[in-house]
Amino acid sequence: MSVFKSLCKPESTWLVFLKGKVLEMEKQYKVGIVGATGMVGQRFITLLENHPWFKLTVLAASGRSAGKTYEEAVGSRWAMTTPMPENVKGMMVQDASKVEEVAAQVDFIFCAVNMPKDEIKLWKRPTPRQSARWCPTTAPTASPGCTMVVPEINADHIEIIPAQRKRLGTKRGFIAVKSNCSLQSYVPALHPLMKEFGVNKALVCTYQAISGAGKTFDRMPEIVDNVIPYIGGEEEKSEREPLKLWGHIEGDHIVNAEKPTITAQCFRVPVSDGHTAAVFVSFDKKPTKEQMLEAWANFRGPAQELNLPAHPSSSCITSPSRIVRSPSWTATPKTAWPCASAACGRTPCLTTSLPA
Repeated sequence: MSVFKSLCKPESTWLVFLKGKVLEMEKQYKVGIVGATGMVGQRFITLLENHPWFKLTVLAASGRSAGKTYEEAVGSRWAMTTPMPENVKGMMVQDASKVEEVAAQVDFIFCAVNMPKDEIKLWKRPTPRQSARWCPTTAPTASPGCTMVVPEINADHIEIIPAQRKRLGTKRGFIAVKSNCSLQSYVPALHPLMKEFGVNKALVCTYQAISGAGKTFDRMPEIVDNVIPYIGGEEEKSEREPLKLWGHIEGDHIVNAEKPTITAQCFRVPVSDGHTAAVFVSFDKKPTKEQMLEAWANFRGPAQELNLPAHPSSSCITSPSRIVRSPSWTATPKTAWPCASAACGRTPCLTTSLPA
């Protein structure tokens, strides 16, 4: 079964084939960002600027920011290395708690907030008006009926969406979550090795930048000249979520893979952007260094096969000299494709996937 195929027609008309259905990408879909004033929301804004498929239409945040222009609401808290895009400065920030009002204006929602569970339920159980919208968002990643996709690894997990709609009582829309940002730096690199050599155990040490906590050095002075050897909840996610990515669909839920056994230790380090992972791996069939490099070099995911906007040249990049930016779309100035290892926008040094 082919999950995705694409053709690019002249004049930037994109055709995406999803389960045999053609999605015409000539028009831009209206999208909104919930949690737009925070660091992750700011990253979404920079990544969506000039995107050929998506038009940023709604910015939503807490009641404290609602009714202000985006520039006023953010003030001095703009944390990106690129300037705030001109097209968002004057946009009025809407109240994120008015779920139906926000959903009625867009086709997609990108959710960039750490919601309490009772608030997440508003988005997990949409009303008929909300269900007419596609809503990729954040949600509890352990939910077996919620898809968490890293396209290079488990694009087929989108097949759970019909069962999700049935469970929620909706006809349209879906909820998709992103994986933990730290594991995106190493799981895509393990994936092609699992296929060929079998990974049965992995010991992972992650060194996570303060961007992962939504902080800058001004707002997190305690990290200067320091290493914090524990990040609450991160180790559990690093050990559990890869198994969901490598799992499979049974009926209306996703069953986690049984291996590899992963042991993780997560450190917060005095780095502004970009996570690093040191991984010690036990294989069923031990590969040579050359075999590993060859497996990475040959590994391609749907993003490369479809020539998607902002796609990296390779699913796994093992040398900075091999990095080639996608010619199909340029994001904001000085911004390459998003780094998989954090919400940083920097060029990755090992792997690349979705923005964190």
